[in-house]
Amino acid sequence: MSYVLGIIEAGGTKFVLATADADYNILQKKRISTETPAVTLAHCIDFFKANPVDAIGLGSFGPIGIKQGTQDYGHILATPKPGWAGTDMVGTLTDALHVPVFFTTDVNASVYGEYIAGAAKDVDSAVYFTIGTGIGGGAIQDGQFVGGHAHLEMGHAPVMLHPDDHFAGGCPFHGNRCFEGVAAGPTIELRTGEKGENLDRDNPVFDYIDYYAAQMAWNAYLNLAPEKIIFGGSVISEDDMPRVRAYFDQLNNGYVQVPEELIVHSHFPDNASATVGDFALAEAALKAAN
Repeated sequence: MSYVLGIIEAGGTKFVLATADADYNILQKKRISTETPAVTLAHCIDFFKANPVDAIGLGSFGPIGIKQGTQDYGHILATPKPGWAGTDMVGTLTDALHVPVFFTTDVNASVYGEYIAGAAKDVDSAVYFTIGTGIGGGAIQDGQFVGGHAHLEMGHAPVMLHPDDHFAGGCPFHGNRCFEGVAAGPTIELRTGEKGENLDRDNPVFDYIDYYAAQMAWNAYLNLAPEKIIFGGSVISEDDMPRVRAYFDQLNNGYVQVPEELIVHSHFPDNASATVGDFALAEAALKAAN
């Protein structure tokens, strides 16, 4: 069967639009800035009208309404992104393009990509955390996303502060009381006055972030017992994994047994797990519609 798949990676600063064939070979790709909803979605519609597709996988920043049949399904919810709260993403796209859209969070798309073809392809359950401009987590069990009325908000779970960390926090909702408030990318500049890419990796701020990553992993393992915990995003790298694992072992203190190679970095270069996941979800939406 011949078809063309489309994706939208909807981020707070940029959208990535792409099309691919049934083997996920990229045909066209474009990046656009995240402007107002009207302008940004118009660019998306123009792209897919010029490059027609049979279905779209849309992984979005959040929070979003993902439960079909509810009034807020397909919408951006109470996001701090100015002007975007209440935006009807799915309705706007389907009205203009008349193709099925699979709508989920960006981190759900990432964990699905890892599950289909990445670090979790040989297991049945996984959790994926992204540490970048924000922090989010997605979980999958036997091919199904974990969640019910709403998607997970693992980046805003309560945090236990590093003993030496006295940062007031950067989350507008929780200050230093959630992981995003103490470990997301913007907190590096708030702490140091420098962007993370301009700092040596032996700066104490990265030790704090690795400690918080380990704490996220520990909480996820205690609550969900996944076979893989995967980290991605611009802030954390493969080189951080040994320290994350060491902090995880300290937090666990021998309490629960864990699988070998439980905590890993994303399989895909340049955090492309969401791209793979979005294409796979577009394919799932197309098959469900036919």
